[in-house]
Amino acid sequence: MTYRQILLIIYVIYVLIMSLITFIAFRNDKKKAIKGDIRTTEKTLLFLSAYGGAFGGFLGRILNHHKTDKKYFSIVIYSSLILEIAVLTLLLIGGIKK
Repeated sequence: MTYRQILLIIYVIYVLIMSLITFIAFRNDKKKAIKGDIRTTEKTLLFLSAYGGAFGGFLGRILNHHKTDKKYFSIVIYSSLILEIAVLTLLLIGGIKK
């Protein structure tokens, strides 16, 4: 197994775990919003989305109809999705050749 393959596996596992955590955070925040409980901060949701959980944040917003009117959530999540896909693509094709 090459170094790049190991990095790819680690990266995919990290993104999957962060996406699951982010999805759960969005779902739980929506439930808390409905009940009127103390909520998860927007800062936390944005942090989770930006640091590997963009896919989970994207799904969490759509499936839970949560924070969909917040433009800055869209900007952070879509930008993070693009970066995550770019890193995955670079790892899959072998990075930039010299």
